[in-house]
Amino acid sequence: MLIRPRHDQTKRVVVAIPVRNEAERIATCLAALARQCSPPDDILLLLNNCTDDTLPICQAAQKTLPSIRIIERTLTGALSSAGEARRLALEFAVSMSGDGVILTTDADAVVPDNWVTENLRAIMHGAEAVCGKAIIDPQDEATLPPHLHADHMREELCITALDALDNALNPDPQDPWPRHQQRSGASIAVTAQALRRAGGPPHVAQGEDRALIEKLRYCDAAVRHADITVTVSGRLLGRATGGMAETISRRLHTADKWADERVEPAIDAYRRALAKSRLALVRKTRLGAQSLGHDLLIGIPAMQWAMREKYFGAAWAYVQRISPVLHRRQVALEDVPRQTRQAVVLLNQIAAERGESVGAQQAAD
Repeated sequence: MLIRPRHDQTKRVVVAIPVRNEAERIATCLAALARQCSPPDDILLLLNNCTDDTLPICQAAQKTLPSIRIIERTLTGALSSAGEARRLALEFAVSMSGDGVILTTDADAVVPDNWVTENLRAIMHGAEAVCGKAIIDPQDEATLPPHLHADHMREELCITALDALDNALNPDPQDPWPRHQQRSGASIAVTAQALRRAGGPPHVAQGEDRALIEKLRYCDAAVRHADITVTVSGRLLGRATGGMAETISRRLHTADKWADERVEPAIDAYRRALAKSRLALVRKTRLGAQSLGHDLLIGIPAMQWAMREKYFGAAWAYVQRISPVLHRRQVALEDVPRQTRQAVVLLNQIAAERGESVGAQQAAD
């Protein structure tokens, strides 16, 4: 057996993977982890509700990858969900890691050989949570019709442009531009300290990856969207309600009326980014709280609470939740290209006001 040098940091590194009926793919997932340049200390497999040959396959993998730890759970009723399985896996990983680092991926994912190394590199440079990118396996992707690729590309262009608006008004040195906008459970790393500060992983049935990052943001964890790419299956029969497989399967036959939840009207995104910037300034200078509260229609008592909140992230989440001005609106799938163009117009206006010579179009491309 080839022995690879372990990561050079002293903190324990644990990979947590929720697994449900993955007999066809789990061996490939584990083989990719076995090829890591810097192997993790532990690979925790949370086998939940498995009725196929997943368990014996994982047990066989332990012979060549002794860092594998297998925990079996039967989840019933409302707890039988991808969100609960991920939460349990992360909680076990936190207890094993001490003050270390937890990485999570999906059982149908194939991570690159430097996956652990690159996540740890980002954390060593100040990140407390690292979001990687998930792409569909090229062979699976080739079987999907062109209209699915077109819809996805239009949404991603719009999401990028809207994120560029936020970056223009709220630059984050820990998450510099350009950056991607994914928060996929196929590749997330987080320090145990940050996860504990956030109160642990979220209790949600689905969308647990996005909910996890949002919860970390509430306590001002430094989140970085890194250039780390993992490959996932493009299967149509997934294991999680509301996941990628369900979206692909649904859009295969009927176009969705609404775009991805990250898409909103460009003017709303601009208003949201401006309000976020103003709130940060108000909390820093202690000036202008009444004016901002008036503009957001939330009143003085609410602004006073936002000023007292320990974490900016929690204050911002609260303001967004109660302000009718910041109520999130959906965008029809057919209207996505127009919103992208509008976002670019707003980006160019911001650039012109600042006297910048580089067009904002480049930032959104």
